[in-house]
Amino acid sequence: MRVLLLNQTFYPDPPATSLYLTPLAEQLVRQGHDVTVLTSQRAYDDPTRLFPIRETWRGVKIVRVWNTGFGYKTKWGRGLDFLTFLVTALLRSLFLRRADLVLTQTSPPLLSVLGTVLAFLWRARFVYWVMDLNPDEAIAVGWLRSDGLPARFLEMASRWTLRQADQVVVQDRFVRDRLKAKGVADEKIEVVPLWMHDEAAFDVEKREQFRRVHGLENKYVVMYAGNHTPCHPLDTLIDAAQLLREESRVIFCFIGFGLEWGRLRDRAQAEQLVNAIFLEHQPISSGLLSAADTQVVVMGDPFVGIVHACKIYNILAAKRPFVYIGPEPSHVSDIVQEAGLLGLATLFRHGESRALAEELRQRAEGKALPPWPALEKFQKWSETSVIEKMVSILESIKS
Repeated sequence: MRVLLLNQTFYPDPPATSLYLTPLAEQLVRQGHDVTVLTSQRAYDDPTRLFPIRETWRGVKIVRVWNTGFGYKTKWGRGLDFLTFLVTALLRSLFLRRADLVLTQTSPPLLSVLGTVLAFLWRARFVYWVMDLNPDEAIAVGWLRSDGLPARFLEMASRWTLRQADQVVVQDRFVRDRLKAKGVADEKIEVVPLWMHDEAAFDVEKREQFRRVHGLENKYVVMYAGNHTPCHPLDTLIDAAQLLREESRVIFCFIGFGLEWGRLRDRAQAEQLVNAIFLEHQPISSGLLSAADTQVVVMGDPFVGIVHACKIYNILAAKRPFVYIGPEPSHVSDIVQEAGLLGLATLFRHGESRALAEELRQRAEGKALPPWPALEKFQKWSETSVIEKMVSILESIKS
């Protein structure tokens, strides 16, 4: 089967969509399929870095197209990068070999329209792997008005692609319910969680090296690693850092990129929070997850069923205690309950900075935490089992 995968990022780019699409592509090749990926030539986290226009990597044919390189630091720049990628991807797709199956993710918005059109022209099967929902996300953030022309156009395009898809894959029951409310047939939707990356497993040597390189030795490290966007509001965590500024042993580490990263760094500097450090994106292989004593998962209140905070899976792989700041119920609270993580995970609402600070202070002072559950509890989120399920879904769709 010839497969075309569409997404703005792919190996070696580090965003989450790339980290999940890449091993899926590898597995499809191992299963004997002919896999091509159409993606961006620019690195997402460093737009000045350009990848080869064409290459074959572990059997996956990668075709990259040009787009503007303003980056993620401004909304207009990010929007222009999205638009130019869509245009060049459309033009380049006209010269690709016909595929039997087209799969698109959701970066950038409207990419699924291109996937739908190609599947129609090629009489191919179309799978829409929904990693986040737009314009729902843009409306929840406040970038678009729900009654405005851009939002109405994006909603119309989104619903059209959802109706045309042979299969829609989502990560949790909340996204499924939101799609059903949009009129998507229940039998068309498959709920498949994301997975723990094997390289995220706890590593003592990498833990010590990371802490040594970044001056974290003899500290109790509270870490948020991932996208810093309005979907993941971190002010409650910064407020907790403010409350614990006199606790010299506790240090807050913010790692990643996104529209909010610079704002939070500037706030920490203005408030002279010497207990907060900011690092740009670090690869999973660096040992950053192992380096933390408490990891942090955050999701904004309006975003249940719109975005899916995927860092929870690699925190499970690293077996790190964590705190969750966000609404309940959500897919994070579902995982906490299903895996029996209460105690290892503590849940807070946005604004509960004092309670969060007290919990972190007690952990730094040696608060006893329960042992990690047996490995069998996490089997459903293992890389092997989830990718096998994804491949099975793709192979089973009838033309």
